[in-house]
Formats: sequence, structure tokens, C-alpha cells
Amino acid sequence: MGIFGKLGWFFKKEKKRYILGIVFLALTSLANLVPPRVLGLMSDQLDQGRISWLQYLTYIGLIILTAVVLYILRFFWRKQIWGGAAELERQMRSKLFSHFMAMDRTFYQRHRTGDLMAHATNDISALQEVAGAGVLTLVDSLMMGLTTIIAMIIFVDWRLTIIALIPLPFLALGAQKLGDRLHDAFDKSQAAFSRLNNKTQESISGIKVLKTFGQGKEDTASFNKMIQDTIKINKKVFFYDSLFDPLGSIIIGLTYSITIVYGGILVMNHSLSIGQLVSFVAYIGNMVWPMFAIGYLFNILERGSASYDRIEKLLQEKPLITDDNADESISAEDIAGDVSYNIDHFAYPDEPEVEVLSKINFTLKQGQTLGLVGRVGAGKTTIIQLLLREFDNYDGEITLNGIDIRKIPLNVLLRQISYVPQNNFLFSTSIQKNIAFSDTAADENQIIEAAKKSDLHEDILQMPKSYNTLVGENGVSLSGGQKQRMSIARALLKQSQILILDDALSAVDARTETEILKSLKKERQGKTTMIAAHRLTSVMNADLILVLKDGKIVERGNHDQLLELDGWYAEMWRRQELEEKVGE
Repeated sequence: MGIFGKLGWFFKKEKKRYILGIVFLALTSLANLVPPRVLGLMSDQLDQGRISWLQYLTYIGLIILTAVVLYILRFFWRKQIWGGAAELERQMRSKLFSHFMAMDRTFYQRHRTGDLMAHATNDISALQEVAGAGVLTLVDSLMMGLTTIIAMIIFVDWRLTIIALIPLPFLALGAQKLGDRLHDAFDKSQAAFSRLNNKTQESISGIKVLKTFGQGKEDTASFNKMIQDTIKINKKVFFYDSLFDPLGSIIIGLTYSITIVYGGILVMNHSLSIGQLVSFVAYIGNMVWPMFAIGYLFNILERGSASYDRIEKLLQEKPLITDDNADESISAEDIAGDVSYNIDHFAYPDEPEVEVLSKINFTLKQGQTLGLVGRVGAGKTTIIQLLLREFDNYDGEITLNGIDIRKIPLNVLLRQISYVPQNNFLFSTSIQKNIAFSDTAADENQIIEAAKKSDLHEDILQMPKSYNTLVGENGVSLSGGQKQRMSIARALLKQSQILILDDALSAVDARTETEILKSLKKERQGKTTMIAAHRLTSVMNADLILVLKDGKIVERGNHDQLLELDGWYAEMWRRQELEEKVGE
């Protein structure tokens, strides 16, 4: 029953709804006592041979009236209790989704997408069952069981009642033992479902790679093995679950046997009438549901308890990036100015012993363009991530207009930054809505203008429905270059103080790159731009270019100055020039 305690916060909030539902359930249980009593009275009068047609019709009418009352009562308790279950589902889904939105990069590095989806679907459905079927089963079985036992004692015989119910404690004991095992088994079952869900999500997302490398059969075999492992784990759940019904059947069978034997003795001794025995047997029929409900209830509660523990464990995780030290009075105007980096040391939280950045010091004046170049893994993207506050655990500071970014509220900071990452993400909607994602209030002309600046407009006009063309999941129907340019258009539409392009021109050709950079130079007058790239033509017009190696700045200056240094930059420039000429 621990799950009801865990959900106590919800039941207190919705107590009016559940009190009404329980009242209607109690009235339903009382109404269920009428038909057995009527059958008993009819049996006695039939046995004595003195029932009239008027009495017979009265009894029939009473049973029909009871059925109508039961119909109305069941409608109202269902409305209250199932409505409560739907409200719990709504609140938990909203709570979990809000938690996902509040968490930072490290959270998503620890948890796989499929696992998070399993929490948001399967686990919450199990909780909904507790607030609906769980409450119903508990209250209904208790009410019906208690009222039926009381009716047995009052209308039949207290001795027969006590003797007949002797097997019940064994049912409760067996249910408790099975419930403990079911909880552990279901917890493992939910974890297996999460793994299977994650495997499905990864395989579908990576279907192009699987087909390209001809790994379809191997991946299918791996998936089938995972299914077999999941089924094996679920068999334990089904095994323990399947033991509840036979246990209930044995107890019911013993109860009927005791009733027939001992009740028959009481009838023969004239301590009990035939009608009372008929009523008692009918009342035992009412006890069937409460007895079987114990197994059903334990199943629901243990599943719900395991799911709640999994969700709570997730909700207990706190983001590393917060506004705890932020100054809420800081506005967008306050941070319009120079960007300064003074980083002594930075390492990722999960690998604190591995230094990623060291002695990163530079200032970018407002309106200037910064170029970040270097080999793969040199630290270009990490420098950008720190500005985006994906990590705060560095020694030193990053300032905007002299203000440490850790003191700037996240919603203020991030609204002033437009970011085009290495791996572009597009939503499975139209081109127009994908571009307008950064500014949903933008009109059609603004969207078209942003597409023109990213040299995408002409491509869009060639598509079947122009700007209303659906791009598919993550832009599956577009080329790599088109996806990059669409992401750039989205960023330009935002008109932010800082624009960051993280290797965002790698999939476009040289002509397109030139056109985009020309548009950016004109568009970004007076605004700061940061470009991380492998192709040096992307940064050759930057005011400041930093060459990174192993997380350190090894060269700095503009294009001409770096060529004069005749270092890594100059060598790469000559090599890329040669590659371009050979390509031509």
C-alpha cells in the first residue's frame, strides 16, 4: 500500500473528487446487498408455498429498480475516480516534461532517449492505473466485502459467517508474499522495456546508416535477442501475476465447501432456513470479486510503486546549470557589448582529470567577428558551449559587457544568442515553421528574407509546396547543405546580439559559402559573430582568428597576420588553396 502514501500529495489535492467517488462506491456496495436478500425472501416464501403474484412482481420490480440505481451510481463513481486518474496522468506528464526542459547537457549524456520515453509513457500509465483502477479496486473490494460480511451476520447467521470466512487470512498472507516478488520483477521488467524502447528509437533514427553499411540483418538479430531477453524477464512478472487467480479460486472453493457442509447441518437442525442459505450462497457470490480483487490490486499497486520510484529517481536529479546566483535585474541592454574570455582551466564534469581548455584569454569587441580554427578535438566547440552555459564548472570567467555570464539569467542570455550547431536539428513540419521556430511572430516576408540571406530561397521555390513543404523527421527529405542553410536562416531570423556558427558551412559548396558570408557581413553590422570552422575561407574575413591546439590558443591575429606567422594556419591555408585548385 506504500504507493498510496507516495501519491498522498495528489490525493490530498483531489480529495473532494475522491471522497465523492468513494461515497458513490459505498452506495453501490449497499445496493448490491438488495438482490441476495430479495432472493432469500422469495426462496422462503416459495418453500412455504404462500407467495402471491403481487409479491412476486414486487420482488421482481425491486430487483429491476436496484439495477437502475446501480447503473446511475456506477456512472457517478466512474466519473469521479477515472477523472482523478486522468488528472494524475496530466500532472505527471507535465511535471516530467517540464523537468526534461529544465535539465542540462550532462543529464542527457547520462540518460538515453528511449529510456526517457519509457518513463514518460509506460511508467506514467502504471501510475494512472493506481489512481483509477487501484483506488476503485481497493475501495470497492473493501466496501463490498465488509457490507457483505455484515449482511451475512445480520440476515443469515453469525456462526456460519465466521466459519465460512476462515480461509480469508490465508489469501491475504499469500497475496502479500506474491506482491513483494511482483514488485521486484516488475521493476526489472520496466528497465527491460526502457532498453528495448531505446534500441527501437536508435535503430529507426539511424536507419540510413544501417542500410548504408548493410547492417540491417545484424541489427535485426540484435533486436530479436533483446526481445527474447525482455520476454524472459517478463515471464517472471507473468508467473507471479498468474498465481493470484488460482489462490483466489482455492479460497473461494474452500468457502463454498464450508458453507454447503456447515450450512446444510444448520438447515437440518432448523437453525437456518432454506431462504437464508440461498441468501448466504448469493452473498458468497458477492465475495468473489473482493477475493479476486486482492490479486488484481497487488498487481496494480506493485507496478505503480515500481514506476513511481523510477520517475521519482529521475525527478530528483538537479541541473548543474541554474539561475541560483543570477541577478534578475540584468536586462538584454545591460549585456550588449564586448565578449571576454578569461578561462584558466576547464574539464568536463564526468572527466575532471582531463583538461579540455587551458589559458583561453581574448576579447571580442561588439560588432566584430571571431574565427575559431584547429584540428578536430582542439576545443572550438567547447569554447562555444561555455558561452551557451552548457557548463559552468570552469576556473575563470566569461563576460558580456563586463558582466559574468553566470550572473545573467539564462532566459536573458540565451535570447541574445543565435546558435547553429554542427548537427542541425529540424522538426517534422513545414519549411516555413522550421525557419520561424526562433521567432514564431515573424511574418512571411521576414521568413523569406531570412531564407534569402542563407542562400536557400531559390532551393525552396523548387520544392513541391514551396515554403509549405514538409521536411520529414529531422529534415530527412533535405540534403546536408539545405539543412545547414535552413538552420542558418532560423538563426538569422532571431536578430540576436551574438550569432554562433559551429562548423555550420561544412556541407555547402564554396560558391554558396561565399554568398552566405557576404550576406552575414552585411546583415551583422554592429553585431557580434563567432564562427568555428575547418575550412579557413569561412573565417578569413574575421577580425580575430584563434588557432587552437589541445585546448590552448597557439596562434592569434587576423588572416594576414596569421599568414605572416607562417605557422599552422598558413600551412593549412596553402594546403586548402592547393586542394581547391586541384578540385577545379
